[in-house]
Amino acid sequence: MLTTGNQLKAARALAGLSQTQLAKAAKINVTTISAMEGKESATLGSGLDTIKAVMDALDAAGVEILNHGQPGVRLKAK
Repeated sequence: MLTTGNQLKAARALAGLSQTQLAKAAKINVTTISAMEGKESATLGSGLDTIKAVMDALDAAGVEILNHGQPGVRLKAK
């Protein structure tokens, strides 16, 4: 589960996506992505539908969201 703004920013960087590109892929407003990343290490306060849409877009871009004791991301194995 995507839990922090820093985790989102790292996932987006791994995918090589701009905030605008991710927002378009997730079908949400770019200001939402910016606000989510602005939370930094704090827990995201966005709705579950929004977080799921972002996670699905990142998954399609080849990024795996990790939460093994702390938030993380990695590229999916090919």
